[in-house]
Amino acid sequence: MTPARAAPPPEPRPAGQPVRGTRQICATLAALTESARRELLTFDDPAACLGLPIPAPFLALAGTCVRAASERVATVRQIVPRHALSSVAAADAAGAIRLPGRARLTPSIPFKMIVVDRTVAAIPLDLELLYNGLLLIRDPVVVQALVRAHHAWWETGEEVPPRPAPAGALPAHLRPVLEALLAGLTDETAAARLGISGRTYSRRVGELLAALGTTSRFRAGAEAVRRGWL
Repeated sequence: MTPARAAPPPEPRPAGQPVRGTRQICATLAALTESARRELLTFDDPAACLGLPIPAPFLALAGTCVRAASERVATVRQIVPRHALSSVAAADAAGAIRLPGRARLTPSIPFKMIVVDRTVAAIPLDLELLYNGLLLIRDPVVVQALVRAHHAWWETGEEVPPRPAPAGALPAHLRPVLEALLAGLTDETAAARLGISGRTYSRRVGELLAALGTTSRFRAGAEAVRRGWL
C-alpha cells in the first residue's frame, strides 16, 4: 500500500488588504469608522500633516470620521504625541482644537492607527500618513496585537481634559455641515463626503439651524456671516 502523502501546508494569508488612491482611501476610512459600534482606538499625530500638500477635504474627512464615531460609540480613545497638540493649536488661530472622546498624550506614538471594535484595523502603508495609502487588517491575531500595543501606550499616557467650545462659537462638528450647505450640496452628497449616514447629516443640519436661530437653510449662510462664523 502506498503511504498517504502529507497535505501541503496552507498558503499563508496576507497580512492585510492594501488600499491606495484618494477616493478609495476616503471611502474605506468612512466605511470603517461608520461601522464602529462599541470601541474606536487610534494612534494619531495631527501635526504630521502640517505643511504637506494634502487636500483640505481629505483632512476634513479624516477628522469628521472620528468625530462622527465618537457621537455614537461608547469608547473612543485617542493617543497623541505631546508635541503634536501644541503644534496644531499654534497653527489654529481660533484655538478650536478638540479631540473627540478621551485622549492621552505620550512622548511619541509608534505609528498611526485606527482599530474598530477590536475586529478590524487600518494603518498607513508608510506608518505615517493614511493619505499615502493604508493597510486594512482583519487578521484577529494582528488586530489583537495592535490592541495590546494601544493599551500599553494608553497606560503610560497623560489624560487630556476635554475643552468646551467658547461661548457663542460654532461647534466644531457643525462647521463641515455649514460648509456643505453653503456649497449647495445635496444631503446625500454631503453625507457621503463627510463620511456619515444621511440620518446623522439631517440631524446635524437641524442642530445647525437651531444654533443659528432659523429654520431656513437659505438664511443659514447670512446668519452665520452676521455671527462671524465665516
